[in-house]
Amino acid sequence: MDLKKLSPPKGSRKKPMRVGRGTGSGKGKTSGRGTKGVGARSGGKVPHWYEGGQTPIQRRLPKRGFANRFKKRYALVNIRDLNRFEKDSVVDVDALRVKGLIKQVRDGVKLLAVGEIDRPLTVKVTKISGAAKQKIEAAGGQVEVV
Repeated sequence: MDLKKLSPPKGSRKKPMRVGRGTGSGKGKTSGRGTKGVGARSGGKVPHWYEGGQTPIQRRLPKRGFANRFKKRYALVNIRDLNRFEKDSVVDVDALRVKGLIKQVRDGVKLLAVGEIDRPLTVKVTKISGAAKQKIEAAGGQVEVV
């Protein structure tokens, strides 16, 4: 048996349809594209969101809500996470980033009162909740709003 003598079994291979070769070819005149319309034109493709001429779904559904482009977005830190710091240390944005408590500072850092703190710290943040401020001062620490 030679590789050059191999051939596919009879009937397994079909000749490709030759379109645009006249009306007698089986796919002549309009080449199987029908008459007129976007599919009949060269380069004409229907977008996948097209709904056949009816009003598109993004226009049928009601629009609701509002997204404020100027909203402040703070990196949030809970007070329980400050127990990772040594007693009497200064907690600021850089210290929080080094400890891995914040990754991205957008408009600043806000400290929330979730959890308890058991050591005095000096905390320098952009915003702080009232309850968090009370807890830090009760533990003997100080709060500076930068």
